[in-house]
Amino acid sequence: MTRVNFMLFLTVLASALYLVHVQYESRRLFAALDRATLDARRIETEREQLELEKRRQATAQRVEQLAQDRLQMRTATPAITDYVTLGRNGAVAAVEAGTAREAQGREVQGRLGGVNLPRGLANGDTGVAKERR
Repeated sequence: MTRVNFMLFLTVLASALYLVHVQYESRRLFAALDRATLDARRIETEREQLELEKRRQATAQRVEQLAQDRLQMRTATPAITDYVTLGRNGAVAAVEAGTAREAQGREVQGRLGGVNLPRGLANGDTGVAKERR
């Protein structure tokens, strides 16, 4: 009988130690889960702040300001815009800031930086705007 009691005692002791170990692991895993949840909330908040910053950076006013400051660009106005029109005979008439001048296609093409105008434009009077530098 003593052996049976001793075996039962060892079984109860092993069971108690296993129960303590399982509770410890459960608490450790719960704490890790809680930390992961807090990290997820922090990351989500940071993502929302970055999205807000991205929207703020992409406003038209900011883009225009950066274009003026960093790229030295300016707003196109009628005073600095050249209008190029193709006549019926294939000659190119350029109107620059209110004054008209006639030019041959090759001269305007060179002035436009090698831009090839489509053949269909030579038949009609189609205007193409280009900013003067």
